[in-house]
Amino acid sequence: MKTYKHILFDLDHTLWDFHTNSLQTLEELYQEFELLQNGVPSSQQFIREYKKVNRHYWELHRNGKVDKHIIRNHRFHDLLSRFGIYNNELALTLSDNYISRCPTKTNLMPHAKSTLAYLHDHGYRLHIITNGFHETQMTKLTSSGLIDYFDVITTSEDSGSTKPDRAIFTHFLSRANASSDSCIMIGDNPEVDIKGARNAFIDQVFLNPEGIEHNKMVTYEINCLSEIKEML
Repeated sequence: MKTYKHILFDLDHTLWDFHTNSLQTLEELYQEFELLQNGVPSSQQFIREYKKVNRHYWELHRNGKVDKHIIRNHRFHDLLSRFGIYNNELALTLSDNYISRCPTKTNLMPHAKSTLAYLHDHGYRLHIITNGFHETQMTKLTSSGLIDYFDVITTSEDSGSTKPDRAIFTHFLSRANASSDSCIMIGDNPEVDIKGARNAFIDQVFLNPEGIEHNKMVTYEINCLSEIKEML
């Protein structure tokens, strides 16, 4: 394996356990705001429909069709409307609470912190490249105790572009004073993290914990973050 100096990480689903943290937050909101009495049959249905709505809005965001204000103001309105609930005040309250609570959750992907500590102790420069919003992602990193491991933190909001656009990686390379061949990108999404890094001529590690079959071109593939310690 070639020698790398800079290791770039995606955040959500790669280091920070978005699935668990989001699920916990949505369960809290369902109970606290008595959504059963408001017409949402179960927390499971609430969470299932939220995932669909959230995925739709983030796809629009990646394609430059909506900004963060549209996501925050419309996501829960659209979610409640799927249950025949048209209550703007409730939708905005749920949105505000989700945005303030979820990033403070601290569940991490398996071996995330030990892997970062190992890489940091072995002299690698660690960085974040994320499509999330700056304030939200910084809260996640701080609350979960990861912030001190990273040198350059690049968000789509800061760079004005989103993965897989090559521009967000070019923005990072300029800030880090790094060359593409000295970097390797670790992420869970082949269409966003892996494709984006490849567009920028950066080697990639596809984190594929569920062993999903695919035909994507990747430099390396792992099932668990702990495998990185054996690779580098």
